Amino acid sequence: MTSPETREERTRAVRALEAEFGELINRFRRVIADNANRVSPGMLPGAYKVFTTIVRRESITLSALAETLMADKGQISRTVRELEQLGLVARTPDPADGRSSLLSPTPDGLARLAEARAPQESALVDALAEWPIDDIRNLSRLLHALTAGESPAGGAGFSTR
Repeated sequence: MTSPETREERTRAVRALEAEFGELINRFRRVIADNANRVSPGMLPGAYKVFTTIVRRESITLSALAETLMADKGQISRTVRELEQLGLVARTPDPADGRSSLLSPTPDGLARLAEARAPQESALVDALAEWPIDDIRNLSRLLHALTAGESPAGGAGFSTR
């Protein structure tokens, strides 16, 4: 069991971490909103998230996309239709299941995304320019462990899901 003083210190440290995550999330939301608007003026951040998930997966079914995003399949379907109308996404028959389609980014969609991301492309590299590479790797390792609910040493930890 942790001593009360150590528990109190840990609680303060976790609260400070939460505050920094909050600031990071706010900054990330601004970047996402700006990128979405550059891909297509008026695009909502949610549609941008759907689009970038399709890009990251290269091809994905609507059901898998909804599951990945933990979102309502109907809402994802409407968003995908909007992305298709904008020429960002295309459907092709799923060779594994004739009743289903695969969603993939179009060449124009990929080009527009690259253009939208260009202003921030090097922002993180620039922000970490003075950091030792080992610190960057350690931060990546620690964030991965936190996200996966593992201890930083690689053992099982808490569940974040």
